[in-house]
Amino acid sequence: MFRNLAAALLLGLTPMFSGMTIAAPITYPATTTVPQSDTSFGTSVEDPYRWLEGDVRTQKPVADWVAAENKVTQSYLATLPGRDAIKVRLTQLFDFERVTVPEVRSGRIFFRRNTGLQNQSVLMVQDGTAAPRVLIDPNLWAKDGATALAEWAPSADGKRIAYAIQDGGSDWRTIKVLDVETGQILADDLDWVKFSKIAWNADNYGFFYSRHPATPKGKDFVSAVYDHNVFFHRVGTPQTADTQIYASTEHRGYYNEAETSPDGRWLVIRSSTGSDDSYEIRVQDLSDPASKLTTLIAKRADDWRFAGNVGGSLYFATNAGAPRYKVVAFDKLTGAPRTIVAEGKDTITGAHILGDRLVVTALKDASTSVRRYSLAGAPQGQVALPGLGTAAGFEATPGTAVSYYSFASYNTPPTLYRYDAATNTSTAFNAPKVAFSPADYVVTQVFATSKDGTKVPIFVTHKKGLDLSKGAPTLMYGYGGFNINVLPNFKVGALAWMEMGGVYAEVTLRGGGEYGAAWHDAGTRLQKQNVFDDFIAAGEYLIKSGTTPGNGLAIQGGSNGGLLVGAVVNQRPDLFAAALPAVGVMDMLRFPLFTEGRTWTDDYGDPADAAQFKNLYGYSPYHNIRAGQDYPAIMVTTADTDDRVVPGHSFKYAAALQAAKIGDKPHLIRIETRAGHGSGKPTSKQIEEIADLWTFIAHWTGLKK
Repeated sequence: MFRNLAAALLLGLTPMFSGMTIAAPITYPATTTVPQSDTSFGTSVEDPYRWLEGDVRTQKPVADWVAAENKVTQSYLATLPGRDAIKVRLTQLFDFERVTVPEVRSGRIFFRRNTGLQNQSVLMVQDGTAAPRVLIDPNLWAKDGATALAEWAPSADGKRIAYAIQDGGSDWRTIKVLDVETGQILADDLDWVKFSKIAWNADNYGFFYSRHPATPKGKDFVSAVYDHNVFFHRVGTPQTADTQIYASTEHRGYYNEAETSPDGRWLVIRSSTGSDDSYEIRVQDLSDPASKLTTLIAKRADDWRFAGNVGGSLYFATNAGAPRYKVVAFDKLTGAPRTIVAEGKDTITGAHILGDRLVVTALKDASTSVRRYSLAGAPQGQVALPGLGTAAGFEATPGTAVSYYSFASYNTPPTLYRYDAATNTSTAFNAPKVAFSPADYVVTQVFATSKDGTKVPIFVTHKKGLDLSKGAPTLMYGYGGFNINVLPNFKVGALAWMEMGGVYAEVTLRGGGEYGAAWHDAGTRLQKQNVFDDFIAAGEYLIKSGTTPGNGLAIQGGSNGGLLVGAVVNQRPDLFAAALPAVGVMDMLRFPLFTEGRTWTDDYGDPADAAQFKNLYGYSPYHNIRAGQDYPAIMVTTADTDDRVVPGHSFKYAAALQAAKIGDKPHLIRIETRAGHGSGKPTSKQIEEIADLWTFIAHWTGLKK
């Protein structure tokens, strides 16, 4: 039924690669320029659109500009055919049950569930074998659906939930506490929380969390923030009574996150700049009232991922002396750890202690494998997975060898499994029923050769039987930064694109962590150009191999990926038919001045350094738009409440694009209201945005509607 309806709605969505007509040039809003130049290391840099860095919520000229730009964008999109059909089909594809990996506390199972088209997922609790019941429904919090449930954590006895509220997509959080039995929201109200875990103590009367001092009124969405410190909150007391547990007073820019071991015995605090995976580690034995925080790792040089404990032995996955990671155990709080699982060819991403076994997840060419070991490190085989994809979960539940994990791929929505480490068996816990057949799609992995000879993996996914004799319009996605892994996963938007007759390609770029520390380092600072070269090489491969025609390639990336898209469009405008840079870092000279931007210098480099300034200025999307070149069609996207990559980056970039002589194809910006960097975005807003984007790139890649 669904597939037949889709065919009716999307009738005629077949590839067409010639005869694309460029409409008359768009009349963009008049954007005021204000003379502004800065001189750094002898170089004068013009910045005529700096006024667009202002907060859209409080500065009327910026708000007026946003309204005018959105009007032009929506007017243009209304001229393109097929948007209504795409939106209808997206609504159908989103309409399936989505359940997160459960957490078990004292027999109670907690998980989030979205029935399909709910704007926000609902927190559920299941008491033993009883039917699940609603615990927290954030859909009741705001009429526009833009207030979300963010982080949450149940106490060890399962009697309370501490949870964070996110409003309008902002990174700021407010933490509250709920009684699980009665559903009563307690009086606890914790503000100025950002990038925090919630870690209950073993006695269940309080939890550790991280917060900043209050930010000056009106500056909470743009100003740089410091002093991210760890506190302990006792339930039933005011926030003013919270105890400060740790503050990195010598490094006010550090982020300090606290977690407790599954058995509640150990407090582990990791301190970093927030943008690179290198940490100082401090621990405390909470079972000993006389114990104090002890520094386990004093030098912030390596990644340390806490894996759990066996009594007094603390297990970590680390890249210290092992670029592709190993698993070690500290038996004492002084001295070197012992190696449990040595570094291998694949990149270890995490480890979990389940009963008397160690479960280790790793990446082989950016696809998950899961291996089993004794607690001493003796190999005990693998956990069988359904295929090429991504497995996540395996969180420990004290006193049992049972855990849960999810598996997903480009053609497979997340399916949840209950895993028994004692018997090495997986049983389905939740398998979504979807409005398409996963078997109708094929996932392959190919390799492009980058400029310096590096092999760059590309996952290529499309509908089986797609005629590629002349290539098909292709959407290529990339990220490439901050040691973040881009792995096979299910995206409703990507599926809709493939269903329309397109190819979806995802590139494993340097700068990520898929092949370990060396792979990440090769895409940072003065080597950032490698990331752009990798992405360009992937695009050239897809064209040369016949996957897509020369005028059929669209590209997409968000945040650091938005920077990627902006940079490669400047460097190779001839290669792409359309580009979708989202919430991107577009001004590489001023990014450290706003919110979390100062922390990104570990990956990007610091514009206050002469050599790094020259490198950043050389690829900064805002500063390197090439007048006289014929640019692809571009739709920039951002949101008015993005307080991670402030929207001024995208505003300035879009204004510069529209002012430059770069051809007659549209160069538009779509600015979402009551939304942020991406997390917490309501389902309804996601559907509207994807429909707009796919309508735009379908037209400009020749996917005829």
